[in-house]
Amino acid sequence: MTASTFFSRPVYGTLSPKPGKLHLFIADDAGASAILDLAKRAPADFFANARIMLISGGAETQSAEALKALKPDQFYHGPSFASALPRLRHMLTNAHMGMRLYLSGSEGLIGQAMQVAVEAGIDYRSIQTEHRGTLARRVQCVHCKGITEDVTTQPATCSHCGLILLVRDHYSRRIAAFQGVCINAEDPNDVPPTEEIFR
Repeated sequence: MTASTFFSRPVYGTLSPKPGKLHLFIADDAGASAILDLAKRAPADFFANARIMLISGGAETQSAEALKALKPDQFYHGPSFASALPRLRHMLTNAHMGMRLYLSGSEGLIGQAMQVAVEAGIDYRSIQTEHRGTLARRVQCVHCKGITEDVTTQPATCSHCGLILLVRDHYSRRIAAFQGVCINAEDPNDVPPTEEIFR
């Protein structure tokens, strides 16, 4: 079975400016370039009704400067998704009809932001997404339920219970993670070679 046959696998598009009362952008450094590309096609006053949340380690970056230059109504630059989460939840809980949501960057960032948006009552089909940057995966161990971030290898080691996991293409939107299952459950000594494949 190939990755394309997994119906749970996220499908990403290209961000494009749409009519709306408010435009909320959430991106990491790689995803910032998708917002800048959208800006080239947007009406002149588009960002006057836009809020941008950049998650990029907190240090001032070229991406932050370029996004600020768009002159959005609000700009937030945070060090991690966890630190931005209260602000994001507040914005989504208080959102009104006519808000557009745009997510760009890594699969981990897009998945987590979409998870919060769906919890706030936004239909995931109305959210624009564009993948940019790393293919590293956010993986849930189906055995201990722990989440391991930024997985680039196959197999991978669970950062919680230490099991060696086969990283499946099956994706859970509910937990914003790919599923990892013990690859050597029948013979713990049978450890396949590790390859870096999610770059």
